[in-house]
Amino acid sequence: MNVLPLEQTWLVLVELLTDLKKKGFEIPLDVNEDLRLARMDINFYKTDPSNPEVMKELKRINQFLNSVQDTLINLTDEISSDYKQEWIKKLQKASMGEEVYPVEDKKSKFIVGAPPGFSVVRITLKEPLSEDRIQDIAEEFNLIIEFDEDNVISVFGEKEDIKKGLNEISSFFRD
Repeated sequence: MNVLPLEQTWLVLVELLTDLKKKGFEIPLDVNEDLRLARMDINFYKTDPSNPEVMKELKRINQFLNSVQDTLINLTDEISSDYKQEWIKKLQKASMGEEVYPVEDKKSKFIVGAPPGFSVVRITLKEPLSEDRIQDIAEEFNLIIEFDEDNVISVFGEKEDIKKGLNEISSFFRD
């Protein structure tokens, strides 16, 4: 798929937001909400960009992204003009359809075969974990864990058990 300027802009804004948070800036709550809604609309738009009903989302996506961009760029004034210009250049590249950040083309996958009454979570791990250790966690928390790929697992069980199991799995990735 070609580079979608709106998606690239969204990615640049998410990176800028992350960088500003690392620098200790307080980010207004509406920024995260606008980014979330923009992402949702971008994904909807990508389902069928030629559909006139779907095309109506472009205006809404632009409103969300422009609002976030104004807020975040104003915050960069407090750092330096070079810092601000660096992000403005990235946003310009994104708006011109250049790939600033690569986009993973992931499709949603419907998980079939969940036992009745069980909840299901699908997780993509940053790095693969030992299957033995995962199965120990599954037994400890009464879960069914299946490896879809080396670093993608599906976890079946009661909601509370899943939360506890995921907390245990996450401990492997903490510094």
